[in-house]
Amino acid sequence: MEKQEMLERTTEALRPFETQNLMATIQNLTLQQLFSNWVFLLITFGLIFFGIYKKSKTVLLTVFFLLALIVMIRFAMPAPDEELSMKSVLPFIGFGLGIGGVIVYFSLVKD
Repeated sequence: MEKQEMLERTTEALRPFETQNLMATIQNLTLQQLFSNWVFLLITFGLIFFGIYKKSKTVLLTVFFLLALIVMIRFAMPAPDEELSMKSVLPFIGFGLGIGGVIVYFSLVKD
């Protein structure tokens, strides 16, 4: 019975990390809340410092990609009650081309 109880507690502890809950949280999160979260800022600045210290384009492009992905989800994702239409797909295309263009430029063209 101890294993079953431990499994149930673990399931309840990990429930906020389900994809649907994460997407709802990210959609309702404001950029001001995100950039005032000390854990996010600590991890971001740590990665940026590491990327600059090692002069690693890969790390810096990864940080750029993650920040751009957060902004894209915040501004381009339709509300949960809206269905996916061409109007809501166009921002994804624009953001995707922009992010991909920056990554391709810095990793292939600028070398």
